Amino acid sequence: MGQERVVTFTGRGVPAWHSVAELLMRSGFPVQMGMIDGQLSFPDEQPPPSWAEVRVVTPQGMVTVRREPDRVRLVTWGNADTALLQAWNALAWAFAEAGGGRVEETEGALSADDFRRRVDLPSVLRGGL
Repeated sequence: MGQERVVTFTGRGVPAWHSVAELLMRSGFPVQMGMIDGQLSFPDEQPPPSWAEVRVVTPQGMVTVRREPDRVRLVTWGNADTALLQAWNALAWAFAEAGGGRVEETEGALSADDFRRRVDLPSVLRGGL
């Protein structure tokens, strides 16, 4: 069983993958593509504009991203360790930041900045917080 985070983009579309990946790379947390819509991919491969699901490889493990018209669902293992949960949070933050989205939490929807301040992130993304 997995656990899921949702990032919504009300009135906007989901940001392009290259924007999210570029933001993470500039922030010192590069990621690689593992699968695109059920097919193995090259690490630097870009999904087509119509992608529905990607598997993102981080040094901590893999996170699945499922795209819908106005949201993404980020899924990781239910028994994920601290490092993988940090990577999961990093991807949620990057989608929200790149697309002006909000991360859905039990207490309500959070902006990228508010989410970044509240969750556990990889150390390279915690700088200045």
